[in-house]
Amino acid sequence: MMAGDRDDGPHPVVLVLQDEPILAMTMREFVEEAGCEALVVRTAEAAIRILEERTDIRVVFADLDVRGSMMGIKLAALIRDRWPPIELVLTGALPPNLDHIPARGVFCDKPFREAKVVAAIREFAA
Repeated sequence: MMAGDRDDGPHPVVLVLQDEPILAMTMREFVEEAGCEALVVRTAEAAIRILEERTDIRVVFADLDVRGSMMGIKLAALIRDRWPPIELVLTGALPPNLDHIPARGVFCDKPFREAKVVAAIREFAA
């Protein structure tokens, strides 16, 4: 922490789901820029385990293109059904049918527009 910065206590926790290490690092940086703590996982199954174990996750920032048994919109729908208070920031190479994005979810396409992603995370984590 730099001089003049203040620590207001715990930061909102954002679960980041990304299987590509470089993109995961970029997504983590966006979460931290938004003033949140990032937990990064590589699979949908790992994301579900974390959500089952922790009650402090405020936002899931997920790549819909992550390889695994539960893909994309199915995962987003599962999160919305099982953990309704959690907000969703979704991304992917190709936009899904936006009618299928769960309520209170936002889609940020690639390449990332940093300002849009950071603003969405800040708004949802507040």
